[in-house]
Amino acid sequence: MKRILIKNAKIVNEGKIFEGDLLIENQLITEIADSISAKPDYKVIDAEGNFLIPGAIDDQVHFREPGLTHKADIASESRAAVAGGITSFIEQPNTVPNAVTQELLEQKYQIAAETSFANYSFMMGGTNDNLEEVLKTNPRNVAGIKLFLGSSTGNMLVDNEEVLEKIFSSTKMLIAVHCEDEATIQKNLALYKEKYGDDVPVKFHHLIRSEEACYLSSSKAIALAKKTGARLHVFHLSTAKELELFTNKIPLKEKQITAEVCIHHLWFTNADYDTKGNLIKWNPAVKTEADRAALWQALLDDRIDVIATDHAPHTLEEKKQPYLQAPSGGPLVQHAVVAMFEAYHQGKISVEKIVEKMAHNPAKIFKIENRGFIKEGFYADLVLINPAMPWNVKKENILYKCGWSPLEGTNFKSRITHTFVNGELVYQNSKVNDTKAGMRLLFNR
Repeated sequence: MKRILIKNAKIVNEGKIFEGDLLIENQLITEIADSISAKPDYKVIDAEGNFLIPGAIDDQVHFREPGLTHKADIASESRAAVAGGITSFIEQPNTVPNAVTQELLEQKYQIAAETSFANYSFMMGGTNDNLEEVLKTNPRNVAGIKLFLGSSTGNMLVDNEEVLEKIFSSTKMLIAVHCEDEATIQKNLALYKEKYGDDVPVKFHHLIRSEEACYLSSSKAIALAKKTGARLHVFHLSTAKELELFTNKIPLKEKQITAEVCIHHLWFTNADYDTKGNLIKWNPAVKTEADRAALWQALLDDRIDVIATDHAPHTLEEKKQPYLQAPSGGPLVQHAVVAMFEAYHQGKISVEKIVEKMAHNPAKIFKIENRGFIKEGFYADLVLINPAMPWNVKKENILYKCGWSPLEGTNFKSRITHTFVNGELVYQNSKVNDTKAGMRLLFNR
């Protein structure tokens, strides 16, 4: 039996930080106490001064496999994820081919079973004509159904209102949505193309994929969820206006409609287009300073429930194309947790709140079995973070297959020192061990 004893850690769990020891035996956390005595066969890690947090659960990534593996693959990006303190991910269906049949969905699980460093689940994709396949999805071992209500990479736009209502009313599974109104985007785009031709500057991205486009789509999805009783999770909110659609008046476990914000919408604003250009071209777009401030406020007052990445890598060559040709999305899994710890150092958010939004709440919302918390009997998905170990993001320490980061040049005060996945030490001393310890996530439903 493999035993690892972590001593003197600042253990962060369920709104509390307490100093103590934790014992891992094989895949599980078996003891948490003020002090645990080491035995001869224990591997001991002294965590003095460091935070021990549950591994982050990223509910929205695009790892590009199959079909787009020149950008990324499950092995490369899950490797970057564990280096970044993300121990579980939920991947989206807009791969090539799109994961819109049970057979294609299962193929992705088979790839991950052989290559993933982190725990994994894959969303089933909905389209205008695959309701029958959607309804075959197994709620026990698939995270949920993903619908694109605005076009994005992979073009899986669902714009047939009758079909949408059928999906919403026919499944009890969580439905996650990308909300942008396509007609509004096309109308805005036509105006800018009329003025600039094919040379539209990227600084107008947030005005083309506008606040109105987001709000129209989000409000429509929420109205449909209320009408049908569907369990709705709205991905990557980006505007202040949308926040009026969400509540903090009821506890999370009673919410039928939940919301997520991504790192880039908390970090960047439209002012950054001048220096970052297409590197921060995302859908939905990074918007204004006022939008960012409102997103932070909603995150802290619990109208927003989850922090995720929407990790979506493209090659630098693809990103260097003119704005209209450059694809949307960027890589973030390696830097998401330390980016939030930077906000902690700035006094914007507590460590307890980071853990709630990046580990506890994703586990609750998706009903993930025995993960997302530091509890005896739970899987040992754990991360040690030194809050006073500065480092700089540069080309040579970026692990993404695409080789770049929108955060390149950033100095972080905190560093992840150890990551455990199912009790296996997969990352230590800035090095990913060659242990593909990821397991398929299971769900209590």
